Amino acid sequence: MSLKCVVDLGIPDAIHRRGGTATLADIATDTGVHPAKIADLRRLMELLSSSGMFTVTDGESSTAVYGLTTACRFLVGYLNLSPIVPFFVNPFVVSSFFSLCDWLKSEPETAGSLFELAHGHSLNVLNNSMVADNELFLEVIILDKGRIFRGLSSLVDVGGGSGAGARVIARAFPRMKCTVLDLPHVVEQATGGGDSNLQFVAGDMFESIPPANAVFLKNVLHEWSDEDCVKILQRCKEAIPTRNAGGKVIIVDMVRGSAYGDSKISEVEVLQNMFMMYVNGVERGERDWKNIFSDAGFGGDCKIMPILGPLSVIEIYP
Repeated sequence: MSLKCVVDLGIPDAIHRRGGTATLADIATDTGVHPAKIADLRRLMELLSSSGMFTVTDGESSTAVYGLTTACRFLVGYLNLSPIVPFFVNPFVVSSFFSLCDWLKSEPETAGSLFELAHGHSLNVLNNSMVADNELFLEVIILDKGRIFRGLSSLVDVGGGSGAGARVIARAFPRMKCTVLDLPHVVEQATGGGDSNLQFVAGDMFESIPPANAVFLKNVLHEWSDEDCVKILQRCKEAIPTRNAGGKVIIVDMVRGSAYGDSKISEVEVLQNMFMMYVNGVERGERDWKNIFSDAGFGGDCKIMPILGPLSVIEIYP
């Protein structure tokens, strides 16, 4: 909630505009905090400094100067993750976990997801915050693992939403035909953004996927059970040519344990795995993924390439 507050106030941007450091008085002036609340602003900044979002010098003085850590710099600039913060503390999502005790005692068939038990209906409006996530991480993937897209003449981004991720790919590889597949009500609100090699198709990934050299799934499969993942991947396999003809499925998702003992990343993994309970999702390790790929009819050979923290790019082949 403190992080949401500083994002809502625009504190990271305010510090960034001042060259990377600012006093409490500077921050209050630039963000509209009432002068009588500066002591309370200090408490907010102390918490976020202790958790690694800001640096602080002369912290016991009224002249304390705050700066941006590497983590906080993800909240400023052209491609920033600040829109994601409100989603993780969205009242509907957070309040779902107040029903966790009842959900754990209930029959799976009757309770549905944790969100459904708490609110009586499914989560049917996914976050616009994923636009920021898609843009930033696709830029990183293209810079670090861009070879996975080279040589492809066509790609389908399954569950690609508004097309933020596919648009980054389409602009980086202008000769590639990019298609975004999503549900009709999502596609109706999407725009091509002027990219001639980007199109949107309304459909259901459980029914069929448009044919292409490759199918792209970013943060899709972790929202579904193993059985549903198998069904989705079977439709992916039907949509692509053989491996010899260049067919493959590209997955961007968490692979638990890939950081080999990094305690901070391990903490992120267990937190995210717990968080995904709100939609009956799950974060998986390498063995879990390989079992799913095998059940979906893919060969035993797969490539798992870590990119950021616990996130990896996975390539599988028919």
